[in-house]
Amino acid sequence: MEANQERLYADVEFLTSILPARNYRNMGSLNKAADYVLDEFKKLDCQTTEQRFLADRREYRNIIASFGPPDAERIIVGAHYDVFGDQPGADDNASAVAGLLETARLLHQHRPQLQHRLDFVAYPLEEPPFFASKQMGSAVHAKSLHDAKAPVRAMLCYEMIGYFSDEPGSQKFPNEKLAAQYPNTGNFITVVGKQGQEAFTQRVQTLIQSYCHLDVERINLPESMGLAGLSDHRNYWDYGYDAVMINDTSFLRNPNYHQVSDTIDTLDFERMAEVVDGVYGALLNL
Repeated sequence: MEANQERLYADVEFLTSILPARNYRNMGSLNKAADYVLDEFKKLDCQTTEQRFLADRREYRNIIASFGPPDAERIIVGAHYDVFGDQPGADDNASAVAGLLETARLLHQHRPQLQHRLDFVAYPLEEPPFFASKQMGSAVHAKSLHDAKAPVRAMLCYEMIGYFSDEPGSQKFPNEKLAAQYPNTGNFITVVGKQGQEAFTQRVQTLIQSYCHLDVERINLPESMGLAGLSDHRNYWDYGYDAVMINDTSFLRNPNYHQVSDTIDTLDFERMAEVVDGVYGALLNL
C-alpha cells in the first residue's frame, strides 16, 4: 500500500475538529480549511494558486495545486471542503479532501514522469444552498477552464470515500433493478458517470481496480436522475469534459450522511488508503 493511513487520519482529524462547522455561513472555519489545504500543497513540489470568487457578497476560495507540464492537456482531481449544516463531515467531505491531499503527496513522493498536467482543486460551496448553482466552487473552476480554452482530458471527483461495511444488506439502492446488479454489502467503491460516457467510466474503473485491492464498481446513470450528478463533477459536464465521481455511495450506505454522527471514528482508513492507491495509479495511466 502506497497511501499513508496516518496522514489521511491527520487530515480528517484536523478538518472535523474545526469549530464552528465549515459551512458557507462560517467564513472563518471555511478559511481555516482552505488554509490547511493550501499549506499542505505548499509542502509539495508543485505550483499552488488560489481562485477567489464572490457568492452572496462573500469571498470564497478554490485552492489549486498543479503538477506536470504547465501547457499539457489537464486532468482535474477535485474534492469539496465545505460541510452541510452544523456537523463534522468526516465522510462528507473530509475523507475526500484527505484523499485529494494524499494523492498529491504520492506524486511529490514518487515524482513520476507526467505526460499530462494534473490539477488538484479543493472547492467550497458544494453543499446546499449552493448545490446545482453557478456559485459552486467547482462551477467557477470549470467555467474558468472553458473560458481560457484550456485542454482538459478528464476530471475525477473524490466524494465520500471513507465509509464501508461488511454487513450483508448494508448497501441500499434506489430501485430493485439496480439492487439486482450490484453487491448488497457496502464494502466496495463506485465510479459514477452519466449515460453517454460508458467507455470513459469503464476505463477509470478498470485502472483504479488495477491498483487497489478493493472491489471497484461502476455505474452510468441518466443525467436527469439526480444520483448521477451529486457532486462537483457535474459542473464539468456542462463544457463537454469527461468527469466521474469516486464515491462510497453516500446516503445509500452511510447512515451518518448530513448528520452530527458523521465523525472520524466511523471511517475505515485502510480502505480509504486503497481508494487513493487506485486513483493515483489511474491518474498516471489515463
